[in-house]
Amino acid sequence: MSEVLKSATPSDEVRHDRVAVRNRVTEIIDDVRAHGDPAVRRWSEEFDSWSPESFRLSPERIDEIVATVDPQVVEDIRYVQHQVRTFAQHQRDSLVDFEVETLPGVHLGQKHIPVERVGAYIPGGRYPLTASAHMTIVTAKVAGVPGIAACTPPIRGEIPSATVAAMHLAGADEIYLLGGVQAVAALAVGTETIDRVDLLAGPGNAYVAEAKRQLYGEVGIDLFAGPTEILVIADETADPFIVAVDLLSQAEHGPDSPAILITTSRALAVEAMEHIDRLLPGMPTRDFAEPAWRDHGQVHVVDSIDEAFTLADVFASEHVQVLTAEPRRALEKMRNYGGLFLGEGTCVSYGDKVIGTNHVLPTRGAARYTGGLWVGKYLKTVTYSEVTDPAASAALGEVCGRASRVELFEGHARSGDVRAHKYAGAPLPWDTRAATGSS
Repeated sequence: MSEVLKSATPSDEVRHDRVAVRNRVTEIIDDVRAHGDPAVRRWSEEFDSWSPESFRLSPERIDEIVATVDPQVVEDIRYVQHQVRTFAQHQRDSLVDFEVETLPGVHLGQKHIPVERVGAYIPGGRYPLTASAHMTIVTAKVAGVPGIAACTPPIRGEIPSATVAAMHLAGADEIYLLGGVQAVAALAVGTETIDRVDLLAGPGNAYVAEAKRQLYGEVGIDLFAGPTEILVIADETADPFIVAVDLLSQAEHGPDSPAILITTSRALAVEAMEHIDRLLPGMPTRDFAEPAWRDHGQVHVVDSIDEAFTLADVFASEHVQVLTAEPRRALEKMRNYGGLFLGEGTCVSYGDKVIGTNHVLPTRGAARYTGGLWVGKYLKTVTYSEVTDPAASAALGEVCGRASRVELFEGHARSGDVRAHKYAGAPLPWDTRAATGSS
């Protein structure tokens, strides 16, 4: 039996806001689709007070901006990108092309072909999220994507120099100082100055996420992503102060970011909640973290670690942090999560910023059916076939004819029939006179 010490209480206002977001996103996309660059500029002026002569940064301007960045920041960017690149390369190496001969003369193969052009959205607005450049651009480059157009918004009218440096060092082929739905729409549908892409990748606020949802199908997307989530599984061996700090580390992403604790220790739960109450007033990001914890925070006390794993799988959270005596048990027991962070020495913030696994992960229960952004998202896994043995083609043709007629697909059947006839002399079970014009 579980005990709920704190439950989420999202307001009706939150549900109403989703409708407003959907309607505004539709308006912007339709405007960009109809009017191109002028529409992009109007929305950029309205939302970001930003209307430069060109949204695209020239190579010379990029060099100037990167030169203004603190050398230590540049060194750290290179360090983190090396971690991301190394992990992504191991992912790519695990994906192999192959060709097999399944029957004599029947050759079947698989190839992984990179998407030709990717749009990478790097969030900004409030925070310069340099890490998102590593996750979207570096991973695409490792996959072999030849063209990457990257967008990031100005921050309060200023150029986010560190983000531009991260985008450049990651390997972006084009960099645009442009944010929001107008950026995503421009990348997806194309304008006079921005070529359309084949796939959109990267996190963003509710408007960006909704834009990706509406544009999916017209272009590919990495995944549907909502507010950042954290779920901590803890037993009596966990440090309640670390539990509190780690929950708040993700709550600061936004006022709608769920932070959930599942524990076998009621004493730990109470102490962690007390720490949160003491820490919140002094947090510089309290304006986001406090409503996130108040409206979306949850605390559950359960009887066993196995029960904790089962409940965590129901939530299917984006980030699951395991602070228990045997954290690696989660690898055996759990199925639904975006990313696992095992043991006290690991935290979700490492995954967000430095460790090398990708931080673009499924939210709102999507971990039930998908993982996060990885090198494979930028690859099209395609197949091919070749039959070089006439006898094999004839045998396949006979089966194809019978199987197709079971489904009433006569045209399919005849494609098999003609090969069985040509290569093995099998009689054609249909009148060819209409097809040949003979009498």
